[in-house]
Amino acid sequence: MRVAVTGASGLIGTALVAHLRGRGDEVLRMVRGTPRAPDEVRWDPTTGYVDLTALEGVDGVVHLAGAGVGDRLWTKRYRAVIRDSRVAGTRTIAAALARLERRPAVLVSGSAIGYYGDTGDTAVDETAAAGQGFLAEVCVAWEAAADPAREAGIRVAHPRTGVVVPPRAGAVDWRRPGLSVGLLWPIVSIGLGGRIGSGRQWWSFISLRDEVRALAHLLEHLDGPVNLTAPNPARNAEVVEAMGRLLHRPTVLPVPAAPLRLALGEFADQVLGSTRVLPTALMASGFSFLDPTIDAAVAAALAEG
Repeated sequence: MRVAVTGASGLIGTALVAHLRGRGDEVLRMVRGTPRAPDEVRWDPTTGYVDLTALEGVDGVVHLAGAGVGDRLWTKRYRAVIRDSRVAGTRTIAAALARLERRPAVLVSGSAIGYYGDTGDTAVDETAAAGQGFLAEVCVAWEAAADPAREAGIRVAHPRTGVVVPPRAGAVDWRRPGLSVGLLWPIVSIGLGGRIGSGRQWWSFISLRDEVRALAHLLEHLDGPVNLTAPNPARNAEVVEAMGRLLHRPTVLPVPAAPLRLALGEFADQVLGSTRVLPTALMASGFSFLDPTIDAAVAAALAEG
């Protein structure tokens, strides 16, 4: 396949590009600056510009670009950045694809399990309604922004990604996306890890390699919302215990909710909240997970770095 990818320099995008090329696909990386390599294609979501000529004849597009949810405190200004980077960016890509003479068969347009809000102990799948809160509202608008592509006859899949378990080497900056697990690597490594808050909140995780395999799967299967989470969500305490067990470190020092809220502000609700999500559509389509449990996902992350 000939596939264009936005957000190709991020954690997931970098791994996806490598995966697609490894299976023999031609990949175009969409960049906001001046292209400096033959495989780069310029686009600018702030102005709506997309190099349409370069995209003519692509078979599929994977749109992952968006400002980091955990990069900064959620001020009014940064909340707008989070929303606009997703909604305006998706609208730009979708409208551009709709204008092509030779349109791609599929647009895999990113979303997140933030769509469901806090579900407590209730397990949800793709049939569940949107939840409450800022991220749920963003996800609803984010997915709707892909409508121009859908209306042009392009199959559109929305991967609602869960908590990606990042490689240990890639988790130094704990304020970046993937922070829920990434922030724990350095802490657990030195024996200072422990549950966050009550530790009973559900974290619907997915290993990085299953994430990119699932995104590649969506280039050929499914449309609409698809949960990209492992089939066995784990409680936060179980995640920490799995990391400690595989690193041979104790995990007995909890992180109280109060100081976490002081450090992260409103974003702490995402770390302390509970979202129990099942990948019903993905599994029904025949996708097989390499890392269905948190122990397997952590082991894979350690092996990757």
